[in-house]
Amino acid sequence: MAKKRTKADRLQRQTEQQEKKVDRRPEEIEKKPSTLAPKSDELSVLIPIEQQIRKRAYELYEQRGRTDGHELDDWLQAECEIKGTQANAATA
Repeated sequence: MAKKRTKADRLQRQTEQQEKKVDRRPEEIEKKPSTLAPKSDELSVLIPIEQQIRKRAYELYEQRGRTDGHELDDWLQAECEIKGTQANAATA
């Protein structure tokens, strides 16, 4: 005869199932990062695009005087600048 599941058993099983699920947030997905070739006067190390965008967004934040509430604007502006640079480098 099958054992009757208790509430604690159900909670334990749910916890185990949640731990097994793959988290699908984009910032945590493991993938090979895209990179840009450095300019000739820079180091010869390739830097992932996300890291470049993060750095540029922080620079924009500092230029604004470190005022909060513009994170998305800074990120999108930085992304546009970095990807624009990448597109220009690809066509050259």
